[in-house]
Amino acid sequence: MLEQNQKQNGRLFCDLLIDDCSLLAADMTIMDHAAIAITDGRITDILPQNAAAKKYTAQETISEQNKLWLPGLVDCHTHTGQQLLKGKVLDELPMIWTRIMLPFESTLTPEKMRLSAEIAALEMIAGGTTGFVDSGSYYMAEAGKIYQQSGLRGALSHSTMDQGNFPASIKETAAEALAQTDALYDEFHNKGNLKVFYSLRALMNCSENLIVQAAARAQERNTYLQAHMNEYAGEINYTLERYGLRPFAYLEKLGVLSRSFLAAHCLMLSAAERKLLAQHDVTVVHCPFSNCGKGVPDTPSLMQENISVALGTDGAAHGGLSLWNEMKIFRSVMNAVWGTKLSDPAVMPAKKILAMAFAGNKLLQDKKANLTGLTVGAPADMISLDWSKIHLCSSQNRINSLLECVNSGDVCDTIVNGKFLLRKGGFLTLDKEKIIRELQKFTAAETKKAC
Repeated sequence: MLEQNQKQNGRLFCDLLIDDCSLLAADMTIMDHAAIAITDGRITDILPQNAAAKKYTAQETISEQNKLWLPGLVDCHTHTGQQLLKGKVLDELPMIWTRIMLPFESTLTPEKMRLSAEIAALEMIAGGTTGFVDSGSYYMAEAGKIYQQSGLRGALSHSTMDQGNFPASIKETAAEALAQTDALYDEFHNKGNLKVFYSLRALMNCSENLIVQAAARAQERNTYLQAHMNEYAGEINYTLERYGLRPFAYLEKLGVLSRSFLAAHCLMLSAAERKLLAQHDVTVVHCPFSNCGKGVPDTPSLMQENISVALGTDGAAHGGLSLWNEMKIFRSVMNAVWGTKLSDPAVMPAKKILAMAFAGNKLLQDKKANLTGLTVGAPADMISLDWSKIHLCSSQNRINSLLECVNSGDVCDTIVNGKFLLRKGGFLTLDKEKIIRELQKFTAAETKKAC
């Protein structure tokens, strides 16, 4: 019937037409009274609302007055395996990674990982995060199955390291660690909305052999290699003492750095290391809330050198999975440290920080990725915000208010690859009530053990 209508009235067909809405366009301006056409999971047109009905016949049309549509946010550094640690690391003494986090991850089971992935997926979908990069844990195939069901776009990794004094349950040789990622890759890479990245958990816990082989595997399989980098002084001292080189210089010597290298944290970079990042087109990921307890990155210098910077939550042990919170914290920290030093209150303006929250789309999507706003041809990974809420509707600058005022609870709809995962606040791919019951049962059992 639709094909006949097209022939009769000359209209184009689309799967979904979002009509009479506002949207963040690719030039980072707000377009009002607009329409968005989506076909086969992609944004096929953005046009004035009054022209849409004449141009398109849609399988489904929804009118979205008082909603602002924008690209989904991408969490470029998160930890699925740490979801059940929420609330347990704040105010703890340093080196929580080796004292708390890894010991906890050594106790993971397939059941714990499935529950972790379920609650992570719910929190991301509800908060407008359409894509994520997991930095690596254990039983990641179990997480992958949940993420496939959720419909989120994401990248999985296995926690890869072969040296260090860790519990026996997570000790692996280089060959064993790589085999785990190989198996994950074979099962999930480019299956649905998921990819698989190779990883180095931390340089001090990875032999030179493992580093070189992981980089080679990633290159052979045309995927990314990620690592925690320059987060603690101890990491830098390790490569200085052992190799006489700072971490990024050491990796360059090994031939590891490339545009397919993803470097999380990067709080303590020398000028020479920044040049290496720019030279090799490495993407840096800052995690503002987590990083505040360790240091403040010199992001203005990174930006001046055209180094790509993305955002992550490092969650959920650190502050949850809200990128809206991370953006607010990041803006405040940048102003407090660099803005006051340079007498520049716009040292990190709203548009730049928003672009950081979208930057991960280039890792997970394709060449037409949504990097600054909704883009024709890009995958339809989008979210809507209820702009009729009292703390938003009085805004005199909606771009600024995206950064200053929006919270996860303002997200109404979440779409990935053209499919609704959240519609008017209701989950469509996961059973929220069932997952909460499972979580409550787990929490009660853990509390009983502790008594």
